[in-house]
Amino acid sequence: MPIVSPRLLGFAFASADLLIEIAPDKTIAFALGASEALSGAAETSLIGRAWRDFIDPDDRCMLAMLIEGLEAGRRAGPVVVRLAAPDRAATLTALRLPQNKGAISCALSQARYVAPASAGRLPDRAEFEALAHGMQQGARETGGDLELALVELAGLDAARAEGPPEARQELEAQVAGLLRAQAWGGAAATELDSERFAVVRARGEPPEAFAARLTRLMGMIVDAPIATSAGLMAMEGVDRPQQMLKALRYALEGFARDGAGWPTPGNLAEALNRAMEQTLAKAGALGAVISDRAFALAYQPVVALHARELHHFEVLVRFGDDESPFPKIRMAEEMDLIEALDFAILEKAVNVMAPIDGLRLAVNVSGRSIVSASYIDRAMGLIRAHTSLRGRLMFELTESAAIDDLSLADERLQVLRTAGCEVCLDDFGAGAASLAYLQQLHFDVLKIDGRYVRDLQFGGRGSTFVKHLVAMCRELGIRTLAEMVETSRVEDEVRRAGVDLAQGWLYGLATDEPTAPKAKNVWKLAKAVAV
Repeated sequence: MPIVSPRLLGFAFASADLLIEIAPDKTIAFALGASEALSGAAETSLIGRAWRDFIDPDDRCMLAMLIEGLEAGRRAGPVVVRLAAPDRAATLTALRLPQNKGAISCALSQARYVAPASAGRLPDRAEFEALAHGMQQGARETGGDLELALVELAGLDAARAEGPPEARQELEAQVAGLLRAQAWGGAAATELDSERFAVVRARGEPPEAFAARLTRLMGMIVDAPIATSAGLMAMEGVDRPQQMLKALRYALEGFARDGAGWPTPGNLAEALNRAMEQTLAKAGALGAVISDRAFALAYQPVVALHARELHHFEVLVRFGDDESPFPKIRMAEEMDLIEALDFAILEKAVNVMAPIDGLRLAVNVSGRSIVSASYIDRAMGLIRAHTSLRGRLMFELTESAAIDDLSLADERLQVLRTAGCEVCLDDFGAGAASLAYLQQLHFDVLKIDGRYVRDLQFGGRGSTFVKHLVAMCRELGIRTLAEMVETSRVEDEVRRAGVDLAQGWLYGLATDEPTAPKAKNVWKLAKAVAV
């Protein structure tokens, strides 16, 4: 049996169930502890195996990047890794001792297994915000120090553009693994923009050293030069959950918009103060935009896959700039202006569609607005004034604001359905939208979140989720709509899965007028609305 130093044993058993040592040739050279209880395999059976065979495929890129980024005398982790044995996971901490001839010592403790929401990909913004909030609360209770790292990988888009789709898929998995390896727990990382990311990590490392490690690791992934920068914000100074989320969103949105040139706040308190100043400055202007209807509408086509024809347009709001409307919509929610905005968009959309025979539009409505009696009353007033809207107007219930009273929300939705309007549940599988919505709300169409739609072409868990969701909806009499259909391959998979409706770049971008898209490398759209 190999001789293990007392120092190493102390490290291993301070809080670990199993110690493994990974040799420079990437095999497990040593294993000691409760291996069978943790992984289902005896410790002697691990010796000589490639470490990758011990880890679930979805977490191999993350652990590879954690190991490659580990410098002599440094420790990395903890991260939660899923093991190759079914439904097993462990919290892993790695240490590279200078005197250990390049070997990596890993201490593993049993952890609760959680199936990945999207295998091999980063959490979306809503999931990341929930993770960051939970981690900050936990750090306050245990005395841990966390920070938000805002990372820009300039040049990543150029690297993505090279090579076939399979190479891009591998690149995305490696970048996701790299960022997860830097995150506390191996999960709290998200993509803000195509080259901008956010990571919650342990404090203590200077931003220059962090950026240098990312640059080195990116050099192992791509040949193209990647200019890496990182701003660090301490996750301290704010106690109340809503204030913490407001400060966090301010930082995420500011960095997503401006990138490395954006001045990173020193901590959550500074971010909150800056957010409040910005909100107060913009609230008056946003209120004027809503009351004056000084915004534009854009229209993205939604097609019926089996009938091979245009079905309707989704109405999107534009505020006169090239930026995403999401920050202004979020501000409208925070300043209690969302109901006014939702109704203003509805009113403007009705004025567009009323005189055009056959035109069908879907307008978004927030969860906060749908439970409001005044919004429903005003919406019904519009519907009564334009009897031709029956059967042509759809309300898309967005997931940006969680609904506390699902029973009341369903009552409001049935008023709209009784008036001849259809209801669509937006972005199912992301954010607030959950199985509870599907169980307690009665609606006509379910829109599947684009992350799952894009994963269809790759098979795996995401594909299985979509197919079973479509089958369940069919039994419930609910049609399904796939968003982010961007290629013919994805369209083929969506159709094979039994999805009824689709939208995405394949059929056309949002335009200033609700005109039928031109068929481009897809089937011709029949019975298009003539405008």
